[in-house]
Amino acid sequence: MNAIGLLQLLHLADSALPIGAAAHSFGLEGMVEENGLDAPGLFSFLQGYLEEEGRLDAVFVYAGYDAASPEEWQRLNQELSAMKPARELREASLRLGKRLSTLAMHGLGISCRYGSEQAHVPLLFGHLGSCLCLDRDDVAAAYLHQSLTGLVSACQRLLPLGQSEAASLLWRLKAAMLETAKAASETSTEDVCLCQPLLELASSRHPDLHTRLFIS
Repeated sequence: MNAIGLLQLLHLADSALPIGAAAHSFGLEGMVEENGLDAPGLFSFLQGYLEEEGRLDAVFVYAGYDAASPEEWQRLNQELSAMKPARELREASLRLGKRLSTLAMHGLGISCRYGSEQAHVPLLFGHLGSCLCLDRDDVAAAYLHQSLTGLVSACQRLLPLGQSEAASLLWRLKAAMLETAKAASETSTEDVCLCQPLLELASSRHPDLHTRLFIS
């Protein structure tokens, strides 16, 4: 990857990118409130997250990178919607995809073929990587890193997790991120599956929590 490509990828994968991701916990708030997720259990939880939700999203990052027609693009978005049964998680993905698309086209000046269509954020992220001619494996890894960084940031607001502990946690998960990206590169959208019922249930029940810090 050339220097400008590296900087562009770092920019897109910045967890502070203004698309509203910081307002979402993606079910973690419910997991903390109802299922007892705590700071000592975060490493194993996030490893499991990468193996399930992370791999699913990474498969669709690759699919978004390779999407060759508007018809395929629409089909991929419908497939990913069907694989996110929890409304909160599904709508969060679509909402962030829309905001990323708007920022990319109007704020960053990226010419993307499917920017005007409704899209899930992993598909849109992969598509932007393709439009910028970035390496597809690097794009998938960067997406996973961004996702995990956002989750850990949410945990810092929900749990007694300091900055040093958060940094150490993300550092220890780097190898798992790459393993997830590799597994996703070898999996088609037809073959990928997801089994994370506790997170989906926690996300579905999120609107009923007594107090909430996050939208999802």
